[in-house]
This record gives sequence, C-alpha cells and structure tokens, in this order.
Amino acid sequence: MDVLHQENIRAVAGQYAKNGQGDCGDSYYMIATEDYYLCILADGLGSGEFAHESSAAACDVVSIHHDEDIESLMERCNRSLLKKRGAAVAIVKIMFDTKEVHYCCVGNVRFYFYSHAGKLTYPLPVSGYLSGRPQKFKTQRFPFEDGSSFLIHSDGLELTRVRPLLQPQNSLDYISAHLESLVSGADDTTFVIGRLP
Repeated sequence: MDVLHQENIRAVAGQYAKNGQGDCGDSYYMIATEDYYLCILADGLGSGEFAHESSAAACDVVSIHHDEDIESLMERCNRSLLKKRGAAVAIVKIMFDTKEVHYCCVGNVRFYFYSHAGKLTYPLPVSGYLSGRPQKFKTQRFPFEDGSSFLIHSDGLELTRVRPLLQPQNSLDYISAHLESLVSGADDTTFVIGRLP
C-alpha cells in the first residue's frame, strides 16, 4: 500500500498485477501540494510489459506537469501514447482553495465521490482510450465539502456497493482492506481512495 498524508487530504493506493505477473498494466501517480491534490490512474490496454509501457508514459508526463489544468494534462497523456498500445486514463484534481473537484476520463476507469452529506457523484465514463489520435476532452467540475471521500479504480476491481463503503465511519484502512479482499488476480487492478478532513 502507498499512503499519502497531508493536512488537506489522506489517500491510500493499492496495486496488483494480473496473476502475479512482474509487470502491472496499470500505473498511477498522486501528489498533494498546498493548493491541490492530483491523481492519475492509467490502465494500459491488455496486460504485461507493453500495457505497462503505455500507462507509465501517461503517468510520467503528468508527474512533470501536474500544476497544469486537466485538459492540458489529458492532451499531454494522449501525445505520450502515440505509437504505443494505448491506455484508459482518468485524472482527478481537487482544488483546496475553491473546494472544487475537476475530473476527466477516457476509458473504463471508475470514479466515485461521496460527500459528507451522503451524496454520491459518479461521472459517467467516456468510452474509448488514448492512443495519440486527436480527441476532445470534457472536464467535469463539482463542489465538495470537508469530510468527503473518493474512490478511483481500474476495471480489475468488481464493486457492487460503493455508497456504504465510502461512508465517514469507515476508515481508509478499513476500506482499503475491503477492496484488497475483492482483488481476484484475473486482471491488473489498481485503486486509490482518499478522504478530505
């Protein structure tokens, strides 16, 4: 498990390769600054070395330019995947000062945001994947309040009931242990859960 702890956010990530292979086709990167938290999760097409090459390329370019807006980052991800296998990519940026969530995704990565008041926001995924071909990206924006939780995961994780899992009484350790118990090994699996204090 990878843990990020900062005064404005706490996040936990877990990653598991398909059938215990050496290369996981998923990659992720997250960072918290004084102004924002950013997370990218990229799911390379297929599995193994070339899937990992694609997902890692997207995450590497975001790690260098994480201060840019999401549309620019998605453009950079797309260009980084030219002549590679391609990847489903989701980026979430949580702005601490304006208390806004910015989210953009292409492909089968899932994102859930659970407000402290009990509202579950689930932006519908855009079908397809990034491969260097020109694309239009649509960023969704919505407000949040303190005490909210979120989950972003690749399609290797089969979830049926998200709302009860993200409720405030469940600690991030409890949630991550539960998610880990759902990992079958039949596909590359990555999840990132977070909570805003």
